[in-house]
Amino acid sequence: MDKSMSTNTKTEVMNKLRRRYQTAGRRHKTKLLDQAIAVMGYHRKAAIRALKSAPPVPRKTGAGGRPVEYEFARLGPVLRVIWEAADFPCAVRLAAMLPEWIPAYESHHHRLKAEVREPLLEASARTLDRLLAPLRAQGQGRSLTRPGTLLRQQIPIRGSVWEENVPGWLEVDTVALCGGSVAGDFVWMVDGVDYATCWVTARAIWNRGQAATLAALQDMEKHLPFALLGLDSDNGGEFLNYHVLAWLQQRPRPVFMTRSRPYKKDDNAHVEQKNWTHIRQWFGYERYENPEVVEAINSLVRGSWSQLLNYFHSSLKLERKEAGKRVYGPALTPLARVLASDRIESGVKAKLQREKQRLNPFELKDRVKTELRQIEKLRRLQKA
Repeated sequence: MDKSMSTNTKTEVMNKLRRRYQTAGRRHKTKLLDQAIAVMGYHRKAAIRALKSAPPVPRKTGAGGRPVEYEFARLGPVLRVIWEAADFPCAVRLAAMLPEWIPAYESHHHRLKAEVREPLLEASARTLDRLLAPLRAQGQGRSLTRPGTLLRQQIPIRGSVWEENVPGWLEVDTVALCGGSVAGDFVWMVDGVDYATCWVTARAIWNRGQAATLAALQDMEKHLPFALLGLDSDNGGEFLNYHVLAWLQQRPRPVFMTRSRPYKKDDNAHVEQKNWTHIRQWFGYERYENPEVVEAINSLVRGSWSQLLNYFHSSLKLERKEAGKRVYGPALTPLARVLASDRIESGVKAKLQREKQRLNPFELKDRVKTELRQIEKLRRLQKA
């Protein structure tokens, strides 16, 4: 066989030998068979089968594959509006959110044509990722944890005491709205997330005193849709103090308090993630040194902010790790996880469902933006 021949040349030679073989006599067929063996390197039986077979059908030129159903020119404008209003979720979360956000879009904006509505509802996460790749902002925060040493030996590091599939186990942290300088007085955010349902809650406090932190935690508990079972924090003194510990333990059913290992932020990975997505992305890194913004922020985070994030923003939860990869469960909203839990009373679930039915995520987003603009005006005012 001549190894210098290209594949196209071999195909052309074989097609010519095949055409002549079909009409040749017996003696001439033997000569053509010898040529095929010599040129192509076939075994004799393989050469006979190749020469007797029909010529291959030439490939069609041009674009192949399935017809294009997901054109960005048609779907992109609507998808971009929803994606931006939902605060740029990843494609997996966006796919889970679209069945609720598309009807809300139609209610808030205009009715979609079937050729736009149906493909968006049927699109997979991979398709959505191709249509509109998420743009993720990156930022770095400051670690301002001041150790609380008095009770560190009495408060255990979180371990097997947690029932991780039961709502009520809260990770908490504080975030400084200090503008890069911790000198003087400014606003802090107390951030909390439930491990099982991903339910988020937050409160603003003036400075980071023990009494202010305790008041924020008490108010957060009042607005949770489930009983508080456990509280896990870092080693900061605003959490590790006798005020918080007495509040948790001096009740008919004491609440467990645990802490992370010193200098191990991964121990509080859930709330550390929310510090970025639920605090920094909404309130930024500017300095909040007007105490009047505290009540304005708390009015926002108790109301439309909490409803938008807990009722309409889906999240992913890690289920297990296997063969060096992470396996996540389906993307669900915190409300969906609350409704699926058998540990929460049916009356509470019915109340949450009725409240959600009256809400539209686009209207909530507009309301949040309006309140954030008012907060920004207060923030710019000079402290009295």
